[in-house]
Amino acid sequence: MQIEAASQDVDLADATLIVGMMDGLEPLPGSEAEVSSLDSAMLAAVEFTGKAGQSAILPHPTAKAVVIVGVGDELNFESLRAASGTAIRSVKTERAVTLLSQVDIDEAGRAVVEGSMLGAYSFRTYKTDDESPVVESVELVGVDQDELGASIVVSEATNLARDWVNTPARDKSPETLAGLMATAATAAGMSVEIWDLARITDEDLGGVLGVAAGSDRDPRLVLLTYEPDQPVSHLALVGKGITFDTGGLSIKPHASMMDMKDDMSGAAITAAAAIAIARLGLSVKVTCITPLTDNAIGGDATRPGDVLRPKEGPSIEVLNTDAEGRLILADGLVLARGYEPDLIVDVATLTGAARVALGDSIAAVFGSDSETASLVLDAASRAGEEFWEMPLFKGYRKSIDSDVADIKNVSASRYGGAIVAALFLSEYAGDGLWAHIDVAGPARTRETVGELVKGASGVGVRTLVELARALTEDGWERPVSPSIPV
Repeated sequence: MQIEAASQDVDLADATLIVGMMDGLEPLPGSEAEVSSLDSAMLAAVEFTGKAGQSAILPHPTAKAVVIVGVGDELNFESLRAASGTAIRSVKTERAVTLLSQVDIDEAGRAVVEGSMLGAYSFRTYKTDDESPVVESVELVGVDQDELGASIVVSEATNLARDWVNTPARDKSPETLAGLMATAATAAGMSVEIWDLARITDEDLGGVLGVAAGSDRDPRLVLLTYEPDQPVSHLALVGKGITFDTGGLSIKPHASMMDMKDDMSGAAITAAAAIAIARLGLSVKVTCITPLTDNAIGGDATRPGDVLRPKEGPSIEVLNTDAEGRLILADGLVLARGYEPDLIVDVATLTGAARVALGDSIAAVFGSDSETASLVLDAASRAGEEFWEMPLFKGYRKSIDSDVADIKNVSASRYGGAIVAALFLSEYAGDGLWAHIDVAGPARTRETVGELVKGASGVGVRTLVELARALTEDGWERPVSPSIPV
């Protein structure tokens, strides 16, 4: 989709015009003249009241048609973005012109770009009939073209992550997915390394090897590096890349396995975010590490009770092979530490417990200290994504003491699972600044609404880009905590 700025006197002859109303039929700023020309009887006939999520197509004297969209009773960045997503799916012409970007809120243009590009997303690779959206270009009235560039890059990265996650597991083996990531990263000017089975073995990545042992598809590890001139800081990203999760010998029930092609969401999110940061040319060095493997059932599969040794750190008694994401992240975190970044952030669809606690729309955030967690939460707020801090309660650490190894990968208790998993990861994150983002709930959208389209959400890409901005702007300083040596 092409996004560009347009003047007030833009030609509408072959376009659909998009205008907006608040709840109660109050026109949005910039839409007043067009709304006043609409037939009130026609609005009543389609039962349009301006509520959030409503849209209607009506005739227009000079355009092909007009789409009127409801914003609801509060106008802000998120409601404008959602309205733009709703509106774009109603457009039936190749060209759309939107007046929504003229409202007087901060970054209105970004909200409309994100809403339009994310809301128009459609994954149709495997559809026989082509019913993909017809909109090829969107023109924003009253916005400078230069203001749109960054929003376009980040939206494209979010949709790239969605594409990777939505692809069926058969068609994204670790080797194939590594190649897709490498191609996109190379195009963005990043340095790329792909570690094959031999390299992973030589590097003693025992967590990755233990999870991969049951699959006939060899693992890969993708290392992406972006290093601008004179970077202000260094951000390391680590993403969980389970290309399909059967649960291993601790096999999942059927209903729990159906969406497990998305268990590599963390890898997709971190790689796509790193690519966006590189394309934007932000003054932060990025090291992105994504271990990729199936968690399958085979003759060599790791058995409950087996002990794995990651590259460094505690040995692990594996009591549940379906708690596998933390095993590959252990190696990823150790590798990230070796590059001596200022901050490490890992992203993973890690625990059902996080989804139970926070539902399908909110990601859980854990930090090595509250200041580090706040860096991520502030970035999420600027990105318009819903994140919530969870406690890294050290009192639960003893629940993963092992009788035969240094640590075990699950607690005997069914409670506090997201906290326990984060405590496990903290054993490998080291003493520096670290944050863990559990996206088990929001990584997949259950219904199409606003800028969200049913399927992979790409949640976290925008937050990680905003986090990178925070590490470059206004003289970023490391948070200092008494418990964290700096």
